[in-house]
Amino acid sequence: METVELLVEGGDASPGPPLGPKLGPLGVDIKEIVESINEATADFDGMQVPVTLEVDTETDEYGISVGTPPTAALVIQRAGIDRGSGVPQEDFVGDISVEDAKAIAGMKRGDMLGKNTKSRVKEVIGTCVSVGVTVEGTDPREAVKRVESGDYDSALTE
Repeated sequence: METVELLVEGGDASPGPPLGPKLGPLGVDIKEIVESINEATADFDGMQVPVTLEVDTETDEYGISVGTPPTAALVIQRAGIDRGSGVPQEDFVGDISVEDAKAIAGMKRGDMLGKNTKSRVKEVIGTCVSVGVTVEGTDPREAVKRVESGDYDSALTE
């Protein structure tokens, strides 16, 4: 069993470097693997995504494990900005909706500490504080309070 760890552009891996040179010596169908990786990473279009590929060189069978980009990168993508704020708690550079925060929490579910959607959404909103992104036009610290008080419960049903 051979393990190959890669960082690929979500939905846009190609048989060229770095993927092709790593897979070529394994004698596998590179085109098939690239298509599988692109299908598995399509939700992360335009982002760098960690991928682990396990190949059984005797049977040519393979398995793909897709990691998720950092929460901050997902927040920045959803906010439609190039990067976070240099002074995040004073200068807000983007905005996301509670639904965006819920979607990010869903993508990161296995990597987060929260035991339910509401607590995972609060973690995502906490990341908004550090990148200077508001939630529903509100300071993210205030948005966390609103999540805690139940203001967004209808949007956060599991």
